[in-house]
Formats: sequence, C-alpha cells, structure tokens
Amino acid sequence: MNRASQRTELLRLGFVDLDGAVEDLDRLGPRSGDLLALLGRTADPDAALRALCRLADAAEQIGERDALLAAVLDDEGTAMRLLGVLGASAALADHLARHPAHWRELADPALGSTRPAAWAIRASLLAAVADRPDHEALDALRVEYRRLLLRLAARDLTHHLGVDDAAAELSDLAAGTLDAALAIARLRVGEAADGVRLAVVAMGKCGGHELNYVSDVDVLFVHEGDERAAARLAAQMMQVCGDHTAEGTIWPVDAALRPEGKAGPLSRTLASHQGYYERWAEAWEFQALLKARPVAGDLALGGEFVAMVAPMVWSAADREGFVDAARAMRRRVLEHIPAREAGRQLKLGAGGLRDVEFAVQLLQLVHGRADESIRPPTTLSALSRLTEGGYVGREDGEALHRAYSFLRQLEHRIQLHRLQRTHVVPADEPSLRRLGRSLGFFKESERRLEETWEDHRREVSRLHQKIFYRPLLSAVARIGADEVRLSSEAAGARLAALGYADPQAALRNLEALTSGVSRTAAIQRTLLPAMLQWFAECPDPDGGLFGFRRISEALGRTPWYLSTLRDEGEAAERLAHLLGTSRYCTDLLEREPAGVRLLGGDLHPLGSAALTDEMLATGGRQEGFEKGVRAVRAVRRRELLRIAAGDVLGLIDVDDVGFALARLTDATLEATLQGAVESTARARGLDAAPTRMAIVAMGRYGGFELSYGSDADVLFVHEPAEGADAHEAATFARLVAEEVRRVLAVPGPDPALVVDADLRPEGRQGPLVRTLDAYAAYYAKWSHVWEAQALLRADAVVGDAGLRDRFTALIDPLRYPAGGLTTDDVIEVRRIKGRVDKERLPRGADPALHLKLGRGGLADIEWTVQLLQLRHGAEVAGLRTTQTLAALSAAADAGLMTSDDAATLAASWRLATRVRNAVLLARGRAGDEFPRAVLERRAVASILGYQPTETDRLLDDYLRITRHAHAVVDRVFWE
Repeated sequence: MNRASQRTELLRLGFVDLDGAVEDLDRLGPRSGDLLALLGRTADPDAALRALCRLADAAEQIGERDALLAAVLDDEGTAMRLLGVLGASAALADHLARHPAHWRELADPALGSTRPAAWAIRASLLAAVADRPDHEALDALRVEYRRLLLRLAARDLTHHLGVDDAAAELSDLAAGTLDAALAIARLRVGEAADGVRLAVVAMGKCGGHELNYVSDVDVLFVHEGDERAAARLAAQMMQVCGDHTAEGTIWPVDAALRPEGKAGPLSRTLASHQGYYERWAEAWEFQALLKARPVAGDLALGGEFVAMVAPMVWSAADREGFVDAARAMRRRVLEHIPAREAGRQLKLGAGGLRDVEFAVQLLQLVHGRADESIRPPTTLSALSRLTEGGYVGREDGEALHRAYSFLRQLEHRIQLHRLQRTHVVPADEPSLRRLGRSLGFFKESERRLEETWEDHRREVSRLHQKIFYRPLLSAVARIGADEVRLSSEAAGARLAALGYADPQAALRNLEALTSGVSRTAAIQRTLLPAMLQWFAECPDPDGGLFGFRRISEALGRTPWYLSTLRDEGEAAERLAHLLGTSRYCTDLLEREPAGVRLLGGDLHPLGSAALTDEMLATGGRQEGFEKGVRAVRAVRRRELLRIAAGDVLGLIDVDDVGFALARLTDATLEATLQGAVESTARARGLDAAPTRMAIVAMGRYGGFELSYGSDADVLFVHEPAEGADAHEAATFARLVAEEVRRVLAVPGPDPALVVDADLRPEGRQGPLVRTLDAYAAYYAKWSHVWEAQALLRADAVVGDAGLRDRFTALIDPLRYPAGGLTTDDVIEVRRIKGRVDKERLPRGADPALHLKLGRGGLADIEWTVQLLQLRHGAEVAGLRTTQTLAALSAAADAGLMTSDDAATLAASWRLATRVRNAVLLARGRAGDEFPRAVLERRAVASILGYQPTETDRLLDDYLRITRHAHAVVDRVFWE
C-alpha cells in the first residue's frame, strides 16, 4: 500500500495523527498493516498504536518483543483484547509498560468466556502478599490487583461483558483486596491482633456487588476481642489500600458510614452496633445498610451483623422522619455538585445514576417490608424484581434498565481511561470521541454519544417521576392495562412513605381528580405524577393535594386552566409549592382561581401608580359605588396573591413585602376614597365636594412595614373649600370616611381591609375626621409624648396632595422637637414601654418567643429607634423617616449607636418580621408567637428558606439573634 493510500485508510479508520501513525507502523515492522482493521475498532486508534510501540520496547528489555508481536499479528483474539485495552485505558497501558510480561494475560484463550470465581480472585491476591516483607507486600498487592483488573478490562471492552457482570467482578476484586490488605495489617499489628475477630462489612456499591472501576470502598467494621487492637487492624487495613507506593495506589477505604460517622469508634462489637442502631440511628442510616454485605475478615461475624440489622432496615420506612431523611440525603447530593459540573454530572445530576438508585431503594424500603422478593441489593436485580412484582410497569422497568445500564457503562469507560474516580462527562472533543468509540459509536462519535446520553437522562428523569407517582393513580382510576396497578394498601403505603399524613384521604382526592374518561381526567392523570412529587417535597403534602382538588373542581372545565399547568411547567410547580406550604395562598387561590395564570409570569409587585390607575379604571367601569369597590377589592385580592406567592417562593425579601403591601393599601384607599367622595356628593345632591380630604397612614402602614394580616391604621383629615359651610363640610367628610371604612370591611370573597382610625386624637371618643386647624389646635394644647411618638410613622399618602403636604408640615415639629425630649419625656417613654412589656404580653406566652412583645422582638427594636428619633430627629435629617430600618442606619451613621449594634437590631427586626409574615402565610391567620405546632413550624421554616430537617435550627437562630438584640436594647433604650 503506497503512502497516500495508507494515509487515506488511516483517516477512514479513525486515526487523527496520521504522520505519527505511519511512523509507529514502520517501527512495528512490515506486517503492521495487518493490525489496522483491529486498531480501527478501538476507542482511540492513535493511543492504541503508540502504546503498542511502547509496550514492544518494554518487552524487548525482557526478551519478549518477538513473542509479543507474533501473538498480536497471528492471534486475532490476543490482538483484539490487547489493542482494546491500550486504546481505552492510558492507565493500564502505563501498567503494561512497567510490567510488560503481563501482556500474556491477554493471550489466554479462556479469558473471554470464563468469569473468575470470587474465591479464586481472593486466593490470588492473598498469595501475592504472602511471606513478603511489608514494603514488598504493598507493591505486590498493587501489581496483582492491576493484573486482575487488566484481565477484567479486556473482557469488558472486547467480549461484551454485561455492566452488572463487570461491576460484580470489580466488587469481588475489591473484596479480595480487602482480605489481602487485612493480612498485611495483621502482620503490622503483630501479637496484639491475636484472638481478635474482625469483620469487614461492605456498604454502598461494593456491598451491592456493583462497584465502579474506581470508587471509594465504603465499609464498616465489627469485632470481637480487644477494641484497641481491632481499631489498629482496621486503620492499618485502610492505610494499606490507600497509601501511594512506587506501584501507585488502589482506592480509598471509607468508613464514614459507621455509627456516629468519623466521630465514632472505627470498629464496634456486635452488641455496640445493635445498641446504636436501636437507640440512636437516623432513618437514612438504615437506607445506607440496604446493601450491607460481609466481604473480608471474619465472614461469619459479618454475617451475624447483617442478620442483626436486616429487620431494622426493612422497618425503616415506618420510622418517624424517614421521608425527610430520604429527601435530605438526595438534597445533600444535589447541593454538593459544583456549579461548573452540574450539567455534566453523570452520577449525581438530574437524570443521573443516583436518581435510578434512589428510586429503586425507596421502592424497596416501602414495599420490601411485606415482599421479600424485592430485596436484592444490586440495583438492576432489584429493578427486575420490582418490575416482576408489579411495582414498576414492565415497559418502564425495561426502559429504566436500559438507561441505567448505559449510564453505568459510560461511567466505567470514563473511569477506565485514567483509573481515576470521576463521574463528570468530559466536554472536550478528543475525550468525547474516545468515549463514543469505546461504546461502539464509530461514526460521528461525539454527537451520537451526547445525544444518546441526553436521551437516557431525559428518560431517567421522566421515569423517576412516573415510577414513584403514576402507579398511585392506578389504585384509584381506570388506567390502561400497561400501567402498574397497585392495591389500595400498597398505594397507601407508598403515599405514607412519601410524607402524606392521611394516605386514605389522599387516595380519595386522587380518585376525585382522575376518575372517568373525560379530557379533564386524562389531563389530570398526566399532571398528577409531577404534582404529587412537588407536594411531597412541601411541608404539607396533604393540604397541597386537597387544595389542588378544590381549585381543580372550581376551574376544571375552564379552557385555559389545565392546559396552562400542562404546558407551563413553572406555573404548575409554583402552584404545587404554594398549595403544599401556604394556607393563606391556598385560600387566596380558592377565592381567585384565575390567579393560577399569575404563577407563570413575573411575581414581583406592581408599583403604586400602576395599581392606582388600574383600580380607578376598573372601579369606574362599574355601575354604582358598591360594585366599583368590589372591583377594586378584586384587584387587591389578585395583588395580595402576587405578593404572597413571591414571598413563599423566595422571589422577594421582607423589605419588598412591606413596601408592596403598603403601596397596595395606598392604591386601594385612593380608589375607594375617590369613589366615596363622588358617591356621597351625588347622594347629597352636590355638584362638587365641599371639602378636600386626605388619609394619613399610621403605625406599620405608615412605616411601609405592613404584614398580610395588618389593619390599615390611619388618620382622616379634611379642609373645607373656600366658601363652603363648615358644618356641611364636616358632615360630608365624616360620611365619606365612614363609607371608606364600611365598604372595605364588608365580608365577601375578597380579604377585608380594616381601616382603623383609633390612633386619632382622643381615640374612639374623638371625631373620626378633623380639619387641619383642629389637628393643629389639639396638638398645640393637649398633645402628649406618646402621640408625638405615634406621629413618627405618620405618612400622608392618600387624597389631596396639598392637604397632605400641609399636614406633614404641621406634625414635623411635634415628632422631631427642637432640642429633643426633656428628661421627663424620656422617663415617660420608658415608663410606657415598661407597662407595655408587663401588661400586653398575653398570659402564658413565652417572652423569648413572642415576635412582637418578646425580648429582642419587634416592639423592643421599634421603641429603641423611636426614642432616638424623638431625641435627635431635629438635628439628624436621616432620622426623619417613617421606616425602622432606614432610621437604624441613620442612627449608626450619626454615631448614636455603633454599626454593630445597628446591624444586630436590624437582623432581629428582619427575622421577627419574616417569621411573623411566614406564620400568617403558613396557617392562613395572623399570629404573634413563634409557631409551636410541628407542621406550622416546618412550613414557616420552609418559607424562610430552611430545609425540612432544619426547623430546630430556625428556632436556635431566632433565639440567638433576639438575645443579642435584647442586649443592645438594654444599652441603647434603657441606658
């Protein structure tokens, strides 16, 4: 073959470095061209050819070059196995270059047809270390391990070894290695180890007979005899496997899954293990024991351990917290994926190996209590049994089997290249090309590999959801014959394991949603597997499902409802999260079912001007004032849902919530006030209103610090028009104010807005509305320091702009007095605060847990800020604000408190406000105490961003932060 033809052939066969390949072929001799067809079937023809030349050079040093080349050229089986390994594994090519005699391992004609027995592997490894000094034994163990691994890799790459067979043989190899390492460890420990029985129990993939080429080998140790000697034996065994020598390392042995983890003793007796697992073990630890298997040392003792824990493993799903532990384990896995790897993670990412393993294990733990046939520890075997038993649909089981097998095989090929522990699919073209060819994609290798991987990943994600949740529908609805049909008992067990507190009620809700042959029922059956999963991830899955049923019954025949949820995944997921977390949102959605449409869009609050314009336009289109206000309240209901949904979903923070609720109240009052003025004028036969009116926001409303359940504290002020009769103007203003309060508080489908005017001069005994002059006269003659304090959060926001400005100018000298407060006034403020602390805290309330009046709570911080405003507001411009946090910042800037103290008070105020809001969101009604009920506390923690297992951490954080804030209040307020 001439050079041009040869280069063309090389290119066709997949070579990239044509010049290098020609040179290497020349080095191998005139018959080297006979190898081209076999080289073209390797993962990396260039690498295989280079490694063969390197091996030939190394074989020449021991006089075997001719024998090697003759075997490769004359025996297709030997050539296929050797070239297959050299093209796929740079690490094993390096091993062969160091130990060239090992090429003969691949000339064994029985290699492709016979799987070595586990006892033979163990015996070979033990023989390799027997009667050798310590340092020689370490190297000998590594060399023998690589020799056996070389044989396995050759069979795997060229004889179509099943991925489960390869994993099982890798597990046997690991078990034999652990036994050989234990033999070396006994020599190291010496006589102290005499009489000590030590069992090595494999966990995880090694225990399940499904080990990777390179993986940590998870173990725990059980012993009888001297505990210190047993711990030394275990530690030395781990060191033998993990140490680096001239022959490299094997793999780390990880004992972190033992009782108490790394903080616990390395080895325990059987009785100690039993005591721990019966008293202290968490649910996830029993899931970890699912694959426990004695693999080395005293196998009888290890067998006793497995027999002892088995009943606990198969009752784990009955334990309190099982679901939370299972979810937490999966979340921890996802959280530990580095961001740069998330899209390439083969094992831990969405649609990866762990999704399959997690699904299979959870199904085993739920249904394996009563069905021993589904208990195999190996994932593929367990999946087959689950399919045969009817817990997974046959087609789904087969599809998942194919996907998992492909993903595991891809994982093996990735790790085999460098014999490094990795689960990240490389993104560079040469690596993808090598991997694709190693899996049989010889044309368009990179593209076909990526597409196949993505197809399997999508399939795993789909089936993960379907296997968990779709069979539940078969227990309550008539579904096609190809679907899994769980009994109602099995469906109830699965729902209970997934966190549903009342499985039978959940089944009834599912039946109501999916029964029948209508299009609505068909779409629900498509939606519900995903919805059930999302509900299960919420604090209240039962409430979520029941709320979904009620909303679906209200909107089920509305054309856009189900299609929106089906076609807009974000809207459906948001809906599920709201229904399973917040009773307040559920209630709003039931009153405003069309609000489901909001969930697919932007949930950030609208501005005040846009809201006011919409409310005025909407109300103005109605016939009559009452209908107009109902339309305004409907807009308010929709916007309350938008704000609450954004809050629960973590899209807006506590400042946004306070501002949004205040602006929504501004717009509602503005539209209602204008309507009331026009309606009252018509009713009294007037062409125009005889007085200008304004509404002044007070309290939390004035401070932009409203909560969802807050009343709107206000003052009403009016100013008669020129020439108007004072009595007529006063009567008109009173009627308008009464109408505003009445129509916004009328019970109806919309949340009422209580407009509270009790902070007006003389309280309930005083007139509801005063003129500007009347306010001025009252404050000049009768005002007390507490009224000046109340005016600190007065914000004239609604009604006539000029009147609002004049009212603000009137009260500024009162709330920011020149020269600050007198000593007597300071004493009076503190006296009133002391009475509030003593008298207003509800009987039986815990002062440490009351969000408003408790130690370090909202009142503590707000009174501290307000005292600083009264004393220094005249000279410090930044203190002239109605907002607590802005005033805190200004006080720190002015040196009235340290920045650390201001930060401490701000943190406590924010947390107390967030918890207070979350309490209402979670249970649907306001509350000022830290929640005591478990379900409510979990929901509050979820809304605040804590994981379901972190509810205690929320309480600890609250107590710590408020304790520090209370200490600052003692220094700054009480001095």
